[in-house]
Amino acid sequence: MKRLLLAGAGHAHLNVIRNLAMQPWPDVEVTLICPYPRQIYSGMIPGWIAGHYTLDQCAAPLAGLVEKAGIRWVQDTICGMAAETGAVNCQNAGKIAYDVISIDTGARVESSALSHSGAPLLPIRPLEQFAIGWKSAEAALIASGAARLAIIGGGAAGIELALAIDYALRRHLPADKVSVVLVSSGALLGGHAPGVIKRVEKLLKSRGIIQHAGRASGHEEGLVLNSGELIACDGIIAATGVAPPTWLATSGLALCERGFIAVGDGQQSTSHKNVFAAGDVSTRIDSPHAKSGVYAVRAGPVLTMNLQQALNGQEPTSYQPQKRSLYLLATGPKEAILSWGSFAAAGGWAWTLKDWIDRRFMAQYQS
Repeated sequence: MKRLLLAGAGHAHLNVIRNLAMQPWPDVEVTLICPYPRQIYSGMIPGWIAGHYTLDQCAAPLAGLVEKAGIRWVQDTICGMAAETGAVNCQNAGKIAYDVISIDTGARVESSALSHSGAPLLPIRPLEQFAIGWKSAEAALIASGAARLAIIGGGAAGIELALAIDYALRRHLPADKVSVVLVSSGALLGGHAPGVIKRVEKLLKSRGIIQHAGRASGHEEGLVLNSGELIACDGIIAATGVAPPTWLATSGLALCERGFIAVGDGQQSTSHKNVFAAGDVSTRIDSPHAKSGVYAVRAGPVLTMNLQQALNGQEPTSYQPQKRSLYLLATGPKEAILSWGSFAAAGGWAWTLKDWIDRRFMAQYQS
């Protein structure tokens, strides 16, 4: 009996679990380590904040899938790994051994520089904790009668959150009582086409969302930038770039310069043939791409195939991520900005397309 360990229930692993539920693999004992009872889809969170979805519509419940697949579910968090001996350590369950492991735990948000702020800090990861924290924060802000929020991060996640939160709060508070600022240490939407960036900048300006450039640190009144500028706020949401789980540093796995798992063709570790990884926790060193959920979703089917082949002693199937991806940025109301290479467009039709894609993806795991 071979032992397959699925570390995390990220977007790629949902595909693996679904396939196992449809047709379990013979002579394979599968264990899933995941601390939460559901996997929230990050692509639908801005729509949830804006009020277009319930949280249940944005999440894949794991219990039914896991039971049907015959998977042993350890509801715990990984705190260590020994790749040479083939085992991980969990906070409560202790050591769990494997023959083949696939890692899709996601990444964390590095927000230590913001932790000394006098304003409450809410990182966007883990998503489960963010969702609970945001509803509590939103209720408190509405009850207070005014809201001054700072979103840290000028990438797609930060922009979508700023627009969604601004839209949501203005539905409950007077416009002059809502202030949302966006702080970015680098270029806005780095890596995106100029046409997309111009549309986003114009939209932020029209909504009254002020942009600040610089590195932010916590301050007793909110934030202070490296320029010395003080930003007073009632809450901070950290949507900064992702950082690897701390336990990877001593795992024995080959890591990229930023500390993520180095994987090559077929999502296989460059140092250990029995280790695979997908999603934000890994980096394709042979074909680098943005840490975006779309790549994790696309990697799911080939990861499923390659795990089965690895358990059978076969070489993995080649998989090269697409060179460019379709991006659909939610803008608060039921509208979106579409980006494909250098092409950009926006409108309600773009939201309809995004909504259809997202609902179709989640329906695979909710029925």
